[in-house]
Amino acid sequence: MQNLKPITEIAVENGLPVDELELYGKYKAKVPYTLINQDKANNSKLILMTSTTPNKAGAGKTTTSIALAQGLKKLGKKATLALREPSLGPVFGMKGGATGGGLSSVHPSNDINLHFNGDFHAITAANNLIAALVDNYRYYNKKNNPLTKIYWKRALDMNDRSLRSMIAGLEGNGLPTETGFDITAASEIMAIFCLAESLVDLEHRINNIRIGKRADGSAFYFGELESTGAVIALLQQAIHPNLVQTTEGVPAFIHGGPFANIAHGCNSVLATRMAMTYGDYAITEAGFGADLGAEKFMNIKCRAAHLQPAATVIVTNSMSLKLHGGLAEQAMKKPAEQELRLGLKNLERHVENMQSFNQKVIVAYNKFPFDSENEIGIVEQWCKDRNIPFAEHEGFAKGSAGCKKLAQTVIESTLDKNEKPITFTYSENDSIEDKLKKIVQKIYRGSSISFSSQALANLKKLSADEQKLPICIAKTQYSFTQDAGISGAPENFEINFKELIVNRGAGFLVAVAGEMLRMPGLPKIPQATKIKIENGEIAGLL
Repeated sequence: MQNLKPITEIAVENGLPVDELELYGKYKAKVPYTLINQDKANNSKLILMTSTTPNKAGAGKTTTSIALAQGLKKLGKKATLALREPSLGPVFGMKGGATGGGLSSVHPSNDINLHFNGDFHAITAANNLIAALVDNYRYYNKKNNPLTKIYWKRALDMNDRSLRSMIAGLEGNGLPTETGFDITAASEIMAIFCLAESLVDLEHRINNIRIGKRADGSAFYFGELESTGAVIALLQQAIHPNLVQTTEGVPAFIHGGPFANIAHGCNSVLATRMAMTYGDYAITEAGFGADLGAEKFMNIKCRAAHLQPAATVIVTNSMSLKLHGGLAEQAMKKPAEQELRLGLKNLERHVENMQSFNQKVIVAYNKFPFDSENEIGIVEQWCKDRNIPFAEHEGFAKGSAGCKKLAQTVIESTLDKNEKPITFTYSENDSIEDKLKKIVQKIYRGSSISFSSQALANLKKLSADEQKLPICIAKTQYSFTQDAGISGAPENFEINFKELIVNRGAGFLVAVAGEMLRMPGLPKIPQATKIKIENGEIAGLL
């Protein structure tokens, strides 16, 4: 194991009261959310980490977030991290773990990537308790305006395509019902968990879940079952942020883990505020490219929690840019200046999008040993021509020593604490159609939207207050379009919405673009084939 400090020592060094911690062994702890101090949080500078559109190369967002926090510490600044918890789906699937890499990692990484402190299990159990209670109510209440439709699905923190669609209630065990599973990271309980600001707020949101409809067409809410206390009992420990540490002892609050392609893609509001309470600089990230996680961070999380980032860092690297410029995957580590220049169009799109939110934007170039100085110079000059702060970093290979330039750039770019208020992409009073059009046209650069018959039916059934909810678009992470095979910076395309899902407890609508699935499948050769136990230790867990 990495040479770690006891988590109590990390707490003492950063002003957290040790006697308030709930220890999970020597290197992990829960921190009561009641320790959040909003006055202190208001004086912290929140830095959002996002990236260019992901592809086979990735960008290195989590590694860069950790490296930046360590670089800030190296320069004498009090820095903290607020990151998402990994899901077992990607860990055993295609992507692998989510704890950074090299000398810019969070630890104990194997624990974090697997069961951690049990949060995902608690969220899964809470989701499935709701499903069982609703099915049970329907079983015993077949008269007097019974439930005719249940929207709620069960959840599992695993990629399992066989569970996407199924029939429940066979052989007399309830009413035969078409249902299925979502991966836990895409569940409404996960979204509620990450947006709740207290146990009281959590209870209110769970009561407000629109769970189904009755024979007369009226909505059925979970609060009608008067069982919310049981669900809260499963979540009362999980709701407190988890404290761990980076390779160089920076405190990291890792809590919640919604996906950004099929959910809103941000760690919990409580972890973010905790990081801001104990850090002069709080680094957080939003999943996938800026068109997904960062857009939702601004339009959903910041709107709901009244957060104001001091700056947004967009991370990219040479391989990712070259792939966006049309280079073949097998050649992405070789010099290819023409494709690199073409790939800058993708970076430009993300920079413009984040500037549309009134954000100060910094470009972080994740440097690899095979990168040429000419290629780095092309990206740096591109940024200079547009007055965009630029810094390369080598956080993976060198830790804080390789990220001092980026840290200094962030410090200089955020000297003025009077940030401009966020300009949201849409107003809550816009119609659902207008909200979707504004995201598609302003953020994706598409030209139009369309709806399936199911989505049109969903749209017509929305109540007046549901029409005011923010929008969470479920869309492929690999493209601005709904077609994963179209990279770069395409324009003038159509986005078709297949379904509109009301996540009333979470406080947003999910608009499913194209054939996006809320339960992923495993690849032909999963990461699970590479994981084993060697000498009593887990090996192969990326």
